[in-house]
Amino acid sequence: MSALPGDFWETLPLFAGVQLLVRDENGLAAFDKPAGVLSHPNGSEDEARALLTCRYDKEKQCFTWRAADGTERQLWLLNRLDSATSGVILTAGSEKLAIAVREHYLKKQVNKVYQALVFGKPQLNYEFWHDMLATKAQRGQIRTSVFGNVPAETRFQLVKHTQKAFSTSLIRLEPKTGRSHQLRVQCAKRRLPIIGDQTYGDFPLNRSFAKANKTKRLFLHSLETSFTYEFAGKSHAFKAAAPLPREFTGVY
Repeated sequence: MSALPGDFWETLPLFAGVQLLVRDENGLAAFDKPAGVLSHPNGSEDEARALLTCRYDKEKQCFTWRAADGTERQLWLLNRLDSATSGVILTAGSEKLAIAVREHYLKKQVNKVYQALVFGKPQLNYEFWHDMLATKAQRGQIRTSVFGNVPAETRFQLVKHTQKAFSTSLIRLEPKTGRSHQLRVQCAKRRLPIIGDQTYGDFPLNRSFAKANKTKRLFLHSLETSFTYEFAGKSHAFKAAAPLPREFTGVY
């Protein structure tokens, strides 16, 4: 059982709009991160716009703050989302638990589901995408291309296509690997650029879409995360789902 203080989850210094989705008896918790919020601050200047608005230790991957009674509290970050991506993000209330869950990530034992709104209509309703990617840093930014030697695999499914002012498709993506910008690059390669993607997307269409729909964001959402992990001598099933944001449902 978790030895966390009784008011621990109610007093987190969460960024406005961040919602606690679910937590279990061990202290594993999932939050719904809005688009535009950092998974963690890159420096003290970013603390005001991160998942938790407090100090963050990059080496320990841990948030630290003081409760109203002055006691120090900590929360460990287990995965990251690009700031422009919304949805499920996981944390742990103890370092021991964080280590156990991170091992599952390293062993690729975590099931993740994303949904994206893209321009165009896919040729197939179902498909397994396999690409060889390359990732490098350019001027402090991560950039990924489809000309590399690192395998990237994703299961794709069409949810709904809409032909209105724009041809758009709501799609479901289940990545089997976790490469930087994997889903964004794989969609762009198949001429299904994610709406609002400022790096790999269709820039003229992005501008027209944003103007017509009065919304400007990357339409990529971490919908669901699930896995079974071992902790304290027992197996624990965990599942978290973040509802699709209103911006998605309002345009397709």
